[in-house]
Amino acid sequence: MTRLAVWSGPRTISTALMRSWENRRDTIVIDEPLYAHYLNATGLEHPGRAEVIGAGETDWRKIVEMLLGPLPGGARVFYQKHMAHHLLPGVDRGWVAELTNVLLIRDPREVVASYVRSRSDVAADDLGLPQQVQLHDELVAAGTPPPVIDARDFLLDPEAYLRGMCRHVGVEFTPRMLAWPPGRRDSDGVWGRYWYDAVWRSTGFAEYRPREPQLEGHAAAVAEECRPMYERLHGVRWVL
Repeated sequence: MTRLAVWSGPRTISTALMRSWENRRDTIVIDEPLYAHYLNATGLEHPGRAEVIGAGETDWRKIVEMLLGPLPGGARVFYQKHMAHHLLPGVDRGWVAELTNVLLIRDPREVVASYVRSRSDVAADDLGLPQQVQLHDELVAAGTPPPVIDARDFLLDPEAYLRGMCRHVGVEFTPRMLAWPPGRRDSDGVWGRYWYDAVWRSTGFAEYRPREPQLEGHAAAVAEECRPMYERLHGVRWVL
């Protein structure tokens, strides 16, 4: 039994990667299980806030119990898609070390440019990079340094990185991970209608396209604030 937790920020390839693992016959997935707790605790306004809170669990302790509990249907792999910024300061993190963890990063200028199309109010803490750095350091100190995968590297060679992830968690790679049917999934969070249009249309990982986003004002300042954190994790990323 493997519990694979992939910690990212928004607007990475996190949902496509969840699709990839869900297309395995031995895997179940969960989509951002701490989101309702995060919105309820912070009071932040996100698209579909009331829906997310109403559909989810707001007690992080109950969420952790479920994440560490038995897997249904004889599944061998429990793929957990997490946003790193959902790990609020009041959440004890001792349970994270019981998972097999991976960090997924993306250039903050690209993240901000995509993020503000759905939510104009953005801050560094919304992007997950501060929390990813902290989580990385905590796991390194615990003797379990997590692989760091850059979305750009991944999209340049999805099969190589999927094979690497499979080796990391001790399961065999299957070509089923490279393509999936389009459309919605019961496993998608209720927030999918605000964020998942591209994934719902997809049948596989998009080809990487270089981007030069033009940011101004506050959005540009947030991206630059996150730049040193991104560069630090980028410097220890997997290169396959």
